[in-house]
Amino acid sequence: MKIGCPTEIKPQEYRVGLTPNAVRELVGHGHAALIQRGAGLGAGFEDADYLAAGAEIAADAAEVFATADMIVKVKEPQAAERALLREGQILFTYLHLAPDPDQTRDLLASGATCIAYETVTDVRGGLPLLAPMSEVAGRLAPQMGAWTLQKANGGRGVLMGGVPGVGPANVVVIGGGVVGTFAARVAAGMGAEVTVLDRSLPRLRYLDDVFGGMFSTRYASAGATADLVAGADMVIGAVLVPGAAAPKLVSRAQLGDMKHGAVLVDVAIDQGGCFETSRATTHDDPVYEVDGIRHYCVANMPGAVPRTSTIALGNATLPFVLALADKGWAAACREDTHLLQGLNIHAGRLTNAPVGLALGIDATTPDDALEL
Repeated sequence: MKIGCPTEIKPQEYRVGLTPNAVRELVGHGHAALIQRGAGLGAGFEDADYLAAGAEIAADAAEVFATADMIVKVKEPQAAERALLREGQILFTYLHLAPDPDQTRDLLASGATCIAYETVTDVRGGLPLLAPMSEVAGRLAPQMGAWTLQKANGGRGVLMGGVPGVGPANVVVIGGGVVGTFAARVAAGMGAEVTVLDRSLPRLRYLDDVFGGMFSTRYASAGATADLVAGADMVIGAVLVPGAAAPKLVSRAQLGDMKHGAVLVDVAIDQGGCFETSRATTHDDPVYEVDGIRHYCVANMPGAVPRTSTIALGNATLPFVLALADKGWAAACREDTHLLQGLNIHAGRLTNAPVGLALGIDATTPDDALEL
């Protein structure tokens, strides 16, 4: 199989879908790798690194898409890239279709087989290809929120850890999964007073057992959430419903109860965001204000640290890339039900029920798609 890796074109996105080490593995399995010229530069990988690993270098994205059997990316394909996809081609990348009807419509029309990193599962019910980027985003969220809290950046002018005689920032993390756990750990490590909200009692027990000395936990009832948000200097939204649009947990009306200059950091923005007033932003224009509340809603937060993010993501995706290349998508998915859960679109049919529910599109099952 020929595996193609184009340069990411989403604004301020410096990650790359394949590392030179991944190319070396693919070539060792008898496959060919085609890397767009300069694709790895943002993550610190030169074209010479890819050539030394056995890759071919393509002049542009059109060459990659025209000749590759499988496209491996990081972010969802942009409109210009979607126009290059063709029937029977495999696309393996983050998709986040639920809040993106235009992308969904274009991918359905392309006839390509689209497998989404964020809905591949594992034996523990986790999301192994989302987890490494969730770990990065969780660690970044308090850092970005702390920057936004500075008065020069429009915030309240509150220092995360305070100083002797002056209390620390009050940080609320909504969601106790991977993002929320890492966000709470880092915020607490910066000296903030941190509370994590979640609706899973087993998860809250786990967090209390492991991190009880670092931050506190509360059950995420509507009342508790409203009270804590009103008193917060920073709220980090870290709620995920796999494949589906994120629930809106803080309304615009609630902004009026918050402290002027407080910060909302929406890590769920890829799935539409968990604050009613959230809209996706970019690294070059990351923050906006609604009703006196600062919003940081960058849709590719891990892209700020592309070297770390690329290597972490590549470590997680490589076994699946090899399986798809070695066996073809259908055989690989038949043998691995967890990879099959990543199948979102095939042959013009949507195969992810939560996306169908969010967008009002009839969806078949991934198992049925294997018979198409």
